[in-house]
Amino acid sequence: MDLNGKVALVTGGGIRVGRALVIALAKAGCNVFIHYGNSASPAAEVKAEVESLGVQAITYSANLADPAATDTVIPQAVEAFGKVDILINSASIFPDEDKFNQLDVALWDKIFAINLRAPFQLSQAFAKQIPPDGQGKIVNINDARIPRPNPHKFAYRLTKRGLWDMTEMLALELAPRITVNAVALGQILEPPGDPDPQKFMEDYANRRIPLKIPGNTQVVTDSVLFLLAQDFLTGSTVKLDGGEYL
Repeated sequence: MDLNGKVALVTGGGIRVGRALVIALAKAGCNVFIHYGNSASPAAEVKAEVESLGVQAITYSANLADPAATDTVIPQAVEAFGKVDILINSASIFPDEDKFNQLDVALWDKIFAINLRAPFQLSQAFAKQIPPDGQGKIVNINDARIPRPNPHKFAYRLTKRGLWDMTEMLALELAPRITVNAVALGQILEPPGDPDPQKFMEDYANRRIPLKIPGNTQVVTDSVLFLLAQDFLTGSTVKLDGGEYL
């Protein structure tokens, strides 16, 4: 797929990895529909940055925990741009309260809604608007830790395990018109609010990562652009963790 002039929808596109993906897609020539939850100011800032690159950008807020709100995202993007060629399911949550002994049903439902149900709903709506003779690309943002069972972040891990399997299931269901792949991230960024991000990432790399190289968002954007460029690759999840979870 030649990305120039394509329309990409990125969920959680106002901050962190989602923001980096929005900018990378814009630099590749895509017009971008930037979904956000509560990050209105960061989303407006990234919209301005995208527009400075000479492509179009629209921001749209929707609570992905609400299925009715989620159902509005693809139609709004189609109304704005006439089509959506690329769907990046990046938005997810991993609350501190997600522990086996603290997790209640309400939080369980919220994590599953945002991290797993929303990617399903969006993928379903995305596929429906691709014309019979058209081509589409879906990339899911996952977590490299998931193949190793661990009760830490209990519900979050279950949703990401589901997303891992759903990537393969959708690849079969949506072929040949749509490819579906994923990147599974290791420690790409420092935790939100860390006072010394560079030191955190360097220390983490020295302690935990076999390659001794800190992660960064360019690793993610380069890999996603690679997946979008492939027509003979579907159902794959690429681990971006420097070997940490081998």
